[in-house]
Amino acid sequence: MRVRLSSAILVTAGAMLAGCVNKPMPQAGGPANPFGYLKRSAVCQVGPVRSASPGQMTATMTVRSDDGNCGVTVQQSGGQAYASFGVSPAPEHGKAFIYNYNNHTYVTYTPNTAYAGQDRFTVTLIRGTGLPREYLGVTATVDATGVVVPVPAVTAPVAPAKPAATPARRRKAATRH
Repeated sequence: MRVRLSSAILVTAGAMLAGCVNKPMPQAGGPANPFGYLKRSAVCQVGPVRSASPGQMTATMTVRSDDGNCGVTVQQSGGQAYASFGVSPAPEHGKAFIYNYNNHTYVTYTPNTAYAGQDRFTVTLIRGTGLPREYLGVTATVDATGVVVPVPAVTAPVAPAKPAATPARRRKAATRH
């Protein structure tokens, strides 16, 4: 009797504790964040990557200029990440950050805080040594709705005004005798 009772208690306690197991949180949509410091914008809508012509792709995104990023994921036709990449021309009103993670190449864009308007940049994607390059043109529509630029609590000291210049006086030439 004792053995059965203690077994039942152990099974019941084990079942109750099984609910305490930490389960991984599902990832929100968007590029992977292996760095832990990439903040996603409150507004990030990305259109599909379209092939404009051989070696030329385009993508569009709508992003808020709240110091967060928005990103596009690309892969080579074989399902691999690109070997290397670059940005030229760079975005005028923000910054682009490109990285590889889990056989994907991620292109993220972070607009300047409180900027509103359009921004464009082109990513050069290098498939490998001796292979032709591919280009991804990204057009971002940036919205600043609700973005507040913090005002410093203390203003910088102002330098005192310089006194007006007075005419220079000439020294008398000293003569020696």
